[in-house]
Amino acid sequence: MEEQVGQIWHRFITRLARTEYPEAVVHLDEVRRTVGILFRALGGDGGLRVEAATATHYQTRRNWLQRIAGAAQQVELAWRSTETLCLPAQLALFPETILNRELYLWLAALAAFHPDTVTQQFNWFLANQVATRDILARFPGLRSRYQRLMEATLTLRPDPAHLPPDESVRETAIQAALRDPGSINHYPIAQRQPMAVWLWLHPEPPLLTGKSQPRKDNANVDSGDSDGQSQAAREQRKKKGERTEPPDGKSGLLAFRFESLFTRAEYAKVDRTEDEEEDLAKAQDALEDMDHITVTQAEKKAAVSLRFDLDLPAQEQDDYILEGDILLPEWDWKRGELRNNYCCLQTMITKNAPAVELPQHLRRSARKLRHQFQAVAPLRSWHRHQNEGSDIDLDAWLSHTTDILCGHAQVESGLYRDFRGGNRDLACLLLADLSLSTDAWINNSARVIDIIRDSLFLFSEALHNTDDRFALYGFSSRRRDHIRFHHLKTFKQNYNAATRGRIQAIKPGYYTRMGAAIRHATNLLIKESNSQRLLLLLTDGKPNDLDHYEGRYGVEDTRHAVLQARKKGLQVFCVTIDERAEDYLPHLFGAQHYVLIRKAEDLPKTLPLLYMRLTQT
Repeated sequence: MEEQVGQIWHRFITRLARTEYPEAVVHLDEVRRTVGILFRALGGDGGLRVEAATATHYQTRRNWLQRIAGAAQQVELAWRSTETLCLPAQLALFPETILNRELYLWLAALAAFHPDTVTQQFNWFLANQVATRDILARFPGLRSRYQRLMEATLTLRPDPAHLPPDESVRETAIQAALRDPGSINHYPIAQRQPMAVWLWLHPEPPLLTGKSQPRKDNANVDSGDSDGQSQAAREQRKKKGERTEPPDGKSGLLAFRFESLFTRAEYAKVDRTEDEEEDLAKAQDALEDMDHITVTQAEKKAAVSLRFDLDLPAQEQDDYILEGDILLPEWDWKRGELRNNYCCLQTMITKNAPAVELPQHLRRSARKLRHQFQAVAPLRSWHRHQNEGSDIDLDAWLSHTTDILCGHAQVESGLYRDFRGGNRDLACLLLADLSLSTDAWINNSARVIDIIRDSLFLFSEALHNTDDRFALYGFSSRRRDHIRFHHLKTFKQNYNAATRGRIQAIKPGYYTRMGAAIRHATNLLIKESNSQRLLLLLTDGKPNDLDHYEGRYGVEDTRHAVLQARKKGLQVFCVTIDERAEDYLPHLFGAQHYVLIRKAEDLPKTLPLLYMRLTQT
């Protein structure tokens, strides 16, 4: 009974203390794509991901209802780092939905003009004013939007007359800066933090602090959110963290009885100051309750592992190496330089791949695609006025005879005709991602790797019905010194049962060092003399690997490889089934050079038709 009364009281007082408008809420997922487009269109860094920001402690003045309810202790503000643009997971600040949506767009525009690093409060105060002034000067069309948001924001801010003297002076300065950005140069200091300024970026964003130490892995620390949000939204949130030295086991409070002391023989090396929780669910709950996370490197192995390495198979059980030690460069975006001979690639072919026929469940689709691709195949027609040919061109012969009879003698030329086809002069290299993530199930009957396998089958069946030249390869990686480039079909090989056997034998590999694979595929494709050369990439996720090839580093290296391929005259296009692809693929390939297949099971039928549209002239 007491528990029920407590829950009722908690809900009641929390509802009274709430200052938001749930009926006008706008979620980040609803505007994520629009926000990303606007941010990049205004000059923002195209490599930044749009993610949900975490709620951080904000020591501002609260009213008595908020103090009773324990509310308004945390706030979600926008901020930007070298890899992410973090925006509130949801906004219900204003009573009108349109204003909450416009606030998302304004924060994205402001972040495009905001300096990269702001560490002190007065810098935050001036930097937001300068960014606001600059964006309004460059894009006057945003003035009306800013005016509406500014007026709505001022109605929510406290009256300076009701604040202590020091806070009153500061609040007056903030409101004046909002009305006329750039007019206030001095930031008054007060005992408490001011009320959050929603039109500006975070004064102290939760970036990594503390001692900088080399990391042995790339595990990301994610945070949770309220029960009302999805697991995907939880995984996108970031926590404030720092690096520190591992505990020495001497700190902390230890209560014991003297008779319970260990003897020398009973000594066990256990650090009781560490958390030994092995339950992943409980560890996740504890993580969600933390605002600040400290990470370290200790000798003790973690009880809960979030990432694991994969051992390479023994040589006698692995695929054959056709060509090894192919050295390739890699782009280091932080240094701004290309690291030559940094990656090592091996071209491999499956050891046990018996020749097979096309799987039964694909034969009906293959017949339909072959009929559709007959329209793509160049039609055979009569070519007239030829010097040589299989038949006489009667029109040309009559014209020539008439000229002779009229006294206009001409050299006999172009009196034949020939029946032959046209010429598309096209070569396509399809590069398939065979990383470990393709082992995931998309439904009760198929994995991602099964969908990729069917796509390769139907793609080959469709192109085999045309004169287009094509090659098939797959790739995966395990750090920079072991990049596996799987041989399925070269340009010189015919599509036959042996090729189908190699396609049937593909299996999930390791990780996705995409930049190196694209560079090697580019080197193969530029050797072809065709006038149109298409590099078609088929993937299910972002570039990643066990070492530093993660996040922004892998994205920028892949982008550099794509740009270099285009400079060499190749057409590069990406097909993906990754639901988050729109966060990074526009930066990698360009807005018009990728396609997201939202239903992965549709990929086998969609891929050949997509190729048809890409190659129509």
